[in-house]
Amino acid sequence: MGRSIGGQISMAEQKSRIMIIPCSGIGKAFGTIGREAAYIVVDETRPETTDTICLSALVMGDEETKARVQGRACITIDGCPIGCARKNTELAGGAVARALRVVDTYKQHHELKPQTVTELDEAGRRLAEILAQQIADEVDRIQEAQ
Repeated sequence: MGRSIGGQISMAEQKSRIMIIPCSGIGKAFGTIGREAAYIVVDETRPETTDTICLSALVMGDEETKARVQGRACITIDGCPIGCARKNTELAGGAVARALRVVDTYKQHHELKPQTVTELDEAGRRLAEILAQQIADEVDRIQEAQ
């Protein structure tokens, strides 16, 4: 599937991957949930069709990170209404195909109130899994439209 010798991903395949960009939100439960959901998608459910970056590198203007985002379909995941992931992805030239907010997923699942910040408890992990499924569904929708 577009891989070359040594397991390297071809440039064409890399450019076709949808970027999943979670907020940094360190020390905040919804930020942690967003990052965990992104990792579930990129590492487990859609590893062949998605990729991610470190938002702080994008915010700091890292040229390599900006190049990975520019012109690519992106799904941003924000932990709060400020929308740093969405705003910074747009500023870097990423095409935000879908902007998700953890709080919107939580509103649909009030019974899953995370109790801890640094490590996700069972409710936080379950919320991350639900959000990951929403992200995976968006990835599929974007791919079908391409």
